[in-house]
Amino acid sequence: MWYNNILETIGHTPLVKLNKIVKDIPATVLAKIETTNPGNSIKDRMALKMIEDAERSGKLKPGGTIIEGTSGNTGMGLAIAAVIKGYKCIFTSTDKQSKEKFDALRAFGAEVIVCPTNVDPEDPRSYYSVSSRLEREVPNSWKPDQYDNLSNTEAHYESTGPEIWEQTEGKITHLIAGVGTGGTISGIAKYLKEKNPAIQILGIDTYGSVFKKYKETGEFDKNEVYPYITEGIGEDFLPANVNFDLIDYFEKVSDKDAALMTREIARKEGIFAGNSTGSAIAGLLQMKERFKKGDVVVVIFPDHGTRYLGKMYNDDWLRDRGFLKEEKLTARDIIRKKESREIVTIDIEKTVLEAINTIKLLNISQIPVTQAGMVIGKITESDILNALLENPSLKSHPVKDITTASFPFVDANASIDKISAMINNDNIAVLVEHDGEIAIITQYDIINAISA
Repeated sequence: MWYNNILETIGHTPLVKLNKIVKDIPATVLAKIETTNPGNSIKDRMALKMIEDAERSGKLKPGGTIIEGTSGNTGMGLAIAAVIKGYKCIFTSTDKQSKEKFDALRAFGAEVIVCPTNVDPEDPRSYYSVSSRLEREVPNSWKPDQYDNLSNTEAHYESTGPEIWEQTEGKITHLIAGVGTGGTISGIAKYLKEKNPAIQILGIDTYGSVFKKYKETGEFDKNEVYPYITEGIGEDFLPANVNFDLIDYFEKVSDKDAALMTREIARKEGIFAGNSTGSAIAGLLQMKERFKKGDVVVVIFPDHGTRYLGKMYNDDWLRDRGFLKEEKLTARDIIRKKESREIVTIDIEKTVLEAINTIKLLNISQIPVTQAGMVIGKITESDILNALLENPSLKSHPVKDITTASFPFVDANASIDKISAMINNDNIAVLVEHDGEIAIITQYDIINAISA
C-alpha cells in the first residue's frame, strides 16, 4: 500500500504509555504522539482542514497566497499543504519563537516575517496585525486565522477525538492538552464529551496568559498579561476556538518548569517532544491529586523536540535564564578540596633571600606579598630568577624591590571555567576571600579538585 501524497499520512498517530516520568501518578497515563504527522506536529490536522474548507467556500483560489500569523507549527502544516496544492505562503511570527521553526518554514519555500512579542495584539507591529495588513495588500490572498477559524476545532472533532476514543476503547477519563488557539482541546473535548460527559478536560495555561483567570472568574484581566517564554500555549486575548464551556479546569505552569520538564521527557521516556509537551507533563504532575487508580489519562504531545534545539535543549540558553542550576565547581569547592588551605605570604620588608628560603622549604612557586596584613602584590620563582640574573646582590634587598602586581581576586562563587581562564603563563594563580581569610588557587589545585 502507498499514499498518493504526503497529506494522506496526516493523523492516525500512536498512543504510548508513559512510565518513569509519571511513576507518582496512580492512573494509566498515555501520550498521543503527534510528531508522527508529516510536519511533526498536531497542527497538520487543522492546517489541512482549514485549507480544504476555504477551497470549498471559494475563499482560497488556485495560485493564491496563504498569509497567517503562527508560532511555527501551524505554518509548517500550511506550508506542506501549500507545496502539494500549489499555493504560496507568507507567515508572521514573534521573536520569542525558536530559530529552528523559522528555518523549517523557509525550507518549504515560505516567507517568514518576525515581529516583536511584547506588543498588544492590536498594535500594528504585532504578528496578528501584520498578517491582517498583508492579507489586505497582497492580491489573491487568504488568511486562515487559526485563532477564530472554527475549522480548527472541527479538524480535531473529526479526527483526533475519534482516534483517542477508539485507541482507549472508550476508557479515557481525563484529557490534558495545552491551550493556545484552543482548537485542539475544544475539538477533542466536544467529541469525547458527546461520548461520555463525565470525561474531564484539563487545559494547560502559562503565567502571562489570560485563560485560567477568565475560566474561573469570567473576567478578562489585562494585568494577567506579560511576556513569557513557553511556546505554543497561552494567549493575551480570547480566541474563538477556545470553548471554555468544554474545558473543566486550567492549570498554570511556569516557564522554568515547562522547559526543564521538556528535557526530562526525553531522558526518562525516550520521547523527543517540544516545549508545550513539557508544560503538559509538568501540569499533570502538579495535578496528581486529581487522578486515581483505574483512571486513563491522555496527554497531547503536540510537536517535536527538533524545533527547540537552540532553546530548551541547550544548556547555555537555560543557564542564561536561570533555569539550569550551575553544577560546575566553584572557587569555594576548590578550596575545600585543597590538601592545605593555609596561605603562605611574605611581608614587603622581608628580604629576597628569606623569600627564596621559604619557597625552597615549602616547595611552592609563588608567594603573595603583604603590607600591614593586606595582599598588595606577589613574587614568583621567575621574578626572583630574572632579578638575580640581572643583579645577584638583590638577595639582601627587601622583597618590595622585585614585587609585581598581585594575583587577581575572584569571588568564592566564581566557576571553575572563569578561574581556569584567568590562570596563564603571566598569571599563575588567583586569590579568593573565603570564610574571612585569603586563599590561593593554582593550576595544580584545579587539577586536584577535578580529579578528587
